Amino acid sequence: MPMGINTNLGAMTALQNLNSTQNDLAITQRRISTGQKVASASDNGAIFAIAQNQRGTSRAYSTVMESLNRVQSTVDVAAAAAGVVSDLLLQMKEKALAAVDSSVDTTSRSILNVDYKALRDQITKTVSNAGFNGVNLLANLAANNISALASDTGTSKLTVIAKTMTLGGPNVTLAATSSFNTAATASTALAAVNTSIVNVSNALASFGTGSRVLSNHRDFISKLQDSVDAGIGNITDADLSKESAKLQSLQTKQQLGFQALSIANSSTQGLLSLFR
Repeated sequence: MPMGINTNLGAMTALQNLNSTQNDLAITQRRISTGQKVASASDNGAIFAIAQNQRGTSRAYSTVMESLNRVQSTVDVAAAAAGVVSDLLLQMKEKALAAVDSSVDTTSRSILNVDYKALRDQITKTVSNAGFNGVNLLANLAANNISALASDTGTSKLTVIAKTMTLGGPNVTLAATSSFNTAATASTALAAVNTSIVNVSNALASFGTGSRVLSNHRDFISKLQDSVDAGIGNITDADLSKESAKLQSLQTKQQLGFQALSIANSSTQGLLSLFR
């Protein structure tokens, strides 16, 4: 090979190899620092686009989880309040049943009626305080059913039906003025209380089923989100063990590249000896 000082093919080749090594080294260092082999569209446009779409799905699942948690809290509050209403009705049944007894005198029946009315009024207070986040499934409000998101598209929902428990309503059938002063009126009140107990028990079962469905679906969405996140990691995360080994190799290769370039650049110094 002819020797010249204007064109040093050996140095050019050594520089090209060194630049390639340094580019590879920069990529490996970036993967180690970020933990990702595809951190931007410039790394791999197709994989990055797929990962971004899946990240959007994962975030949507987070929103679904929030909706499910919020609705389940509302249902749980309603169920707890309905349980209190059921307990109050059981106590009212005791008072009304005792007043039905014809051997009870007027004074005793009057005392029983005072307790009965106090329990009746407590039902109203319980129902009015059964709301969560502005939603009360027990109050006598129009269209107060509640729905939770069930999918990342928003097209699927889980709905829990409200169960009104205001006095004189479809479930708690006894009137807001329900009371007794005779064995006959006590018998009428007892019948209304018994009907209400059955209705409230059914409502409690409905709330329990709704809460369980919401909880099960929330667990499913959580697992689904974990699977999506794992899938994103599979296509974008770097193999740090492999990258660490590659880093050592590239650093050694870089040092050798510098030496090769130095040797190639010094080769032209031999031309000086021809002129001595």
